[in-house]
Amino acid sequence: MQADINIRKNKLKAQFDLLWAIRTFFQQNNFLDVMTPPMVKNPGMETHIHPFQVAHAKTASLSPWYLQTSPEFHMKELLSMGFDDLYTITYSFRDEPVASAHRPQFLMLEWYRRSAHYTQIMKDCENLFAFSLDQLEQKQNSIDLNMKNIKFERSSIQDLFLDMLNIDILEFLETNDLKELIEKDFLDVPLPSKGEILSWDDYYFLLFLNKIEPHLTHHPFLLLYEFPHHLSALSTLKKDDPRVCERFEIYCKGIELCNCFNELTDLTTQKERFRLQAFEKKSLYHYELPEPTVLYQAMERGLPKSSGIALGVERFLKVLTGVENPFWE
Repeated sequence: MQADINIRKNKLKAQFDLLWAIRTFFQQNNFLDVMTPPMVKNPGMETHIHPFQVAHAKTASLSPWYLQTSPEFHMKELLSMGFDDLYTITYSFRDEPVASAHRPQFLMLEWYRRSAHYTQIMKDCENLFAFSLDQLEQKQNSIDLNMKNIKFERSSIQDLFLDMLNIDILEFLETNDLKELIEKDFLDVPLPSKGEILSWDDYYFLLFLNKIEPHLTHHPFLLLYEFPHHLSALSTLKKDDPRVCERFEIYCKGIELCNCFNELTDLTTQKERFRLQAFEKKSLYHYELPEPTVLYQAMERGLPKSSGIALGVERFLKVLTGVENPFWE
């Protein structure tokens, strides 16, 4: 029994040390530590991310409140009020099966830079990772020393597909073209039964998850940027090549750690994207969410040019120390 307690204590100590390192990094870089509400009217609009709806225990009836899937909308509300560089560490909640890299409750780190392009967040990530490794090495015996002094590799999504699959993904931006490519050249990629309608995004992720992601385990730190425009979500399109959007993700040994956007500030474009996502969610999962008024009001107020990122803290802890899931067994 005592041995189990000691193991749990050591895992928790590793997480607390990492949280201390993260907060120290952002304090030293003059970011404001902020809080956002965990219970919200709209938890996020992504098609395939599902929220928990809050129920009243006394009446057992559902309320119009949800647990946040991300603090993003309220962080942007703060930006629209005139706050500058911000960060928060908070629990987020997503209704998905528990797995090695997924759980219903998890710690999320988000930070935003006002008046900064998303390339500045790339530099933040490199500096944060190096700082956290250094601090954990001083405090932890379990740090993976193989991670020390490793520089980030960078690749556009276009180059990644060319290198790994010898195809230019930007030549297959129509749904039928991508579908036919998979049917012709990637027979081992599982496709749904005939009659089931998939979006371009669906075909892309079928190809990526089956043919690309398994090979990312060989890369200690890989930053992937300029995703096809279909995956723009809340990010801007690149001015000199609108086929791609200005977002990046970082993979560490095959684990996706974070997702960054050069933030979209145009309300009309954002509403149109959300309309399409809401339609897909209703068609695929048969439910709909309230309008994201907090975000819309922030954009009406004037969301400044900015960039922001979300990072899974437990995943970060796992790749740096090997410690998994301190609070959940």
